[in-house]
Amino acid sequence: MDKSAGQKRAAHFLFPQLDPFDQRMLDVGEGHCLYVEQCGNPAGIPVVVLHGGPGGGCSPAMRRYFDPAEYRIILFDQRGCGRSRPHASVENNTTWHLVRDIEMIRETLGIDRWVVFGGSWGATLSLLYAQTHPDRAAYLILRGVFLMTQAELDWFYGGGAGQFWPDLWARFTDLIPADERSDMIGAYHKRLFSGDLSLEIRHARAWASWENALASIDHDGPGAVAPAEYARAFARLENHYFQNAGFLERDDQILANVPLIAHIPATIVQGRYDMICPPTSAWRLAERWGRAELKMVPLAGHALSEPGISAELVRTTRAVQRQATGLGF
Repeated sequence: MDKSAGQKRAAHFLFPQLDPFDQRMLDVGEGHCLYVEQCGNPAGIPVVVLHGGPGGGCSPAMRRYFDPAEYRIILFDQRGCGRSRPHASVENNTTWHLVRDIEMIRETLGIDRWVVFGGSWGATLSLLYAQTHPDRAAYLILRGVFLMTQAELDWFYGGGAGQFWPDLWARFTDLIPADERSDMIGAYHKRLFSGDLSLEIRHARAWASWENALASIDHDGPGAVAPAEYARAFARLENHYFQNAGFLERDDQILANVPLIAHIPATIVQGRYDMICPPTSAWRLAERWGRAELKMVPLAGHALSEPGISAELVRTTRAVQRQATGLGF
């Protein structure tokens, strides 16, 4: 399966493109309005999709991992990014605001329990949401697990991944004076929140480029320059969350609280060669979580769009669909 998956484009495994049957702006308070959409079958299995970043926003491709005849697919842009407003704002924008927003969306849409689907930061948020509201998550589908630990931040922003990509790491670090490079997150924070728009955009693009270049196992360089508006929101929000350690109370909070979700079944899809979120996090999570099945995808990196990752995620959503009655849907 994985060999054949790697020989095909990710789109081959996805369901056809579809349009939302509902789009709205939801006022969640504190000056924030979120873009929320629903696709598929209004009477289907409800699934909420949590995008990565923080600050990445949702995309039409994310609708296509679910059979639209069987699923009620809910996507939204988290605070400060995508079509949500105010754009690139970090005011009243923490992990716990986002967890509360997810609950508000569930209540607004009249959903009792739902499947939670998230990758990278979306996996982080899925886990924290489920640990906060364990009676509302019926099943978790996670991809590219990120546990929001200092070790993971050190790996990606402290030179670990840079040992594999020294040329791209140099592009990322060269914008920062040598005496500040021991804390790249802090150094970029100064510039992303400088108040100088041109300076913010320059560093935002460098921040986004470093991450995007390492997302897929099959790439040949830094890639295209991100649009200024997208890069600024993505970099500011991501940096804001990382500068504040995800607003968690302790570094190992997610792993320590696995007992809170021990009863919830889950599938974890992880690329073997994920340079952004190394597989050790997914492995440690699965070891502690008896009802979680870890599916390691060979010859795959981090990106949702990797063919092997996409194939496994669609296989998982189909499997959950077959379990709908047992899950209470």
